[in-house]
Amino acid sequence: MADKLHFSLVSPERELYAGEVDQVDIPGTEGNFGVLPDHAPLMAAIRTGAITVYENGAEKQFFVQGGFADVTPAGLTVLAERAAPMSELTSERIQEDIASAKDSLVGLEGEAALAVQQNLDGLNAVAASL
Repeated sequence: MADKLHFSLVSPERELYAGEVDQVDIPGTEGNFGVLPDHAPLMAAIRTGAITVYENGAEKQFFVQGGFADVTPAGLTVLAERAAPMSELTSERIQEDIASAKDSLVGLEGEAALAVQQNLDGLNAVAASL
């Protein structure tokens, strides 16, 4: 069994993290999941929320919004539509995103409404943690 997991977090703007870690917890669209070294291969869609990275007894959190997590024998790569260290988020920006999500929810039904509602739920959770 490997001692560490290679983890990379990438957004369209930049690579936010690359390194060897102990564990990564991810907000998946089907529920939260954790990835440890030697995890089985997996590809999953991610929802709005916080990724928690555990490295040598310390935790780092990153805000993510949409994208995919890909676990391979080489490690875990998260390709996020939007991502930032939690320390860079402002309450004002999250509140703007919440208002925008609420506006876009009006008139939606089915899968489209579910996707926007998941985004809104994730934004509210992040707002509560700021």
